[in-house]
Amino acid sequence: MACDIIGWLPNKSAFSGLKKAGKNPTDRAKQGVKRSLLTDANGLPLAVVSDGANVHDIKLVLQTLDALECYRPPLKVPLYLDKGYTGQLLHDELVALNYIPHVQSRAEEAASLKQSDDFKAHRWVVERTHSWLNRYRRLLVRWEKKIENYEAMLHFSCGLIVWNKSLLG
Repeated sequence: MACDIIGWLPNKSAFSGLKKAGKNPTDRAKQGVKRSLLTDANGLPLAVVSDGANVHDIKLVLQTLDALECYRPPLKVPLYLDKGYTGQLLHDELVALNYIPHVQSRAEEAASLKQSDDFKAHRWVVERTHSWLNRYRRLLVRWEKKIENYEAMLHFSCGLIVWNKSLLG
């Protein structure tokens, strides 16, 4: 058999269930990586965390907020989330951390946009940042076996995005 001759083991790929590469329940149990991203109002990435695709989004919120490297003032800060982050336990934890959670579904955001000219949409800002990250081929598909290599490339790409958008215009 060819696998015995070249010493190839099919379960040693980057998708074989190593750290933070879980089975995605919505994608026919394929392996995958989920990125949780915190951005500012312009879409610049402030914090990013990765985990297996089978981890629910609500479990990554506090890790993402802990990954924020800047000083948090004691003022209450608004935090815009989508409908996947509803839950009383998370709401209470965010309030304890001086965040004001604003949770809206796509339909509620679209209705608010139609009703008021002053309303600013928030969902597309994060989606645009994810598309900026997907421009980097090493992030679009995880080829690395070690999560440290993937996360290093993820942080490097976020740094390049901040460099390109804020410093170069």
